Amino acid sequence: MVSTRWLVVLSVLTVCQGCGLSDHRVVQSRLGRVSNLVEMEKLVDEPGPIELETINSADWTVPLSGLLNLKSAAAQQAHLTDHPEPIHVFAHVLRHPKFGTYLVDTGVSQQLVDDPNGHGVFWLIPLVVPVGKMQVRTSTSQIVAQSPGGIQGIFFTHLHIDHISGMPDIPSDVPLYVGRGESTRTSFQNMFVRGTTTRLLQGKADLQEWPFHLDNARKDVLIGEVVDIFGDGSAFAISVPGHTPGSTAYVIRTPKGPVLLTGDTSHTRWGWEHGVEPGSYTTDQPMNLKSLLMLKDLVSRHPTMEVRYGHQ
Repeated sequence: MVSTRWLVVLSVLTVCQGCGLSDHRVVQSRLGRVSNLVEMEKLVDEPGPIELETINSADWTVPLSGLLNLKSAAAQQAHLTDHPEPIHVFAHVLRHPKFGTYLVDTGVSQQLVDDPNGHGVFWLIPLVVPVGKMQVRTSTSQIVAQSPGGIQGIFFTHLHIDHISGMPDIPSDVPLYVGRGESTRTSFQNMFVRGTTTRLLQGKADLQEWPFHLDNARKDVLIGEVVDIFGDGSAFAISVPGHTPGSTAYVIRTPKGPVLLTGDTSHTRWGWEHGVEPGSYTTDQPMNLKSLLMLKDLVSRHPTMEVRYGHQ
């Protein structure tokens, strides 16, 4: 006899042949202005005003095959095999002297780890992404509490569960910013995470999409589109589709020099150094590789730029 759970799954498969990642309301960003790589690169090597702190919110272990394409020539030459790989789940805290404090991604809420089902984590997800095994080091609630003036916004690299797992601790009025098409681009795979993503965003502010240009023929976001976030050249959002449709990297100008936050365009240092894109966790590996190589070229032109990877 087919269990009730599997009947639910079969029903979802029938109804949702191609659905978006979430039905949360999406609007165009009210923050930022369209820029480009050339304009950004004229400024990027000059010291900037933003203090940037990267916080390890949780330790975790996931299969290496999700983090790296083990079929790539470089991985095979290095004789890499699948195994449980220790990683971190980060939240990056941006403190702008004029515009306030923002997070890049959310870190991890202890509430979510303690009670995944109670926060809408679909029962199939822990079979692939064991969120209950995250070891929280600094919870999202602690990160928020350490910002006396509050959080003025969240800049998402993308909306995978490990990057939105702090949402239970984020106040409902905090603005949320995301890459274009991240939650609305349809995919068969979205059916497994749509409910969880929608639940974690429920009651929160609208998703505001960065105004990246689209390929008119395919309606895809173009690699390397740039938004000047505050309009003062201190922080930039860069479109890096591939890992997800709306994946976004960020370049931050700090007093010590520029910092690149790759998001999951590169999960690991090894993947970055060897030019190997992520594995099974990625939606479009060829496009992810193009985005990765674009970022590597950017850093090669600006060798003082510090690179902070998605999970290591």
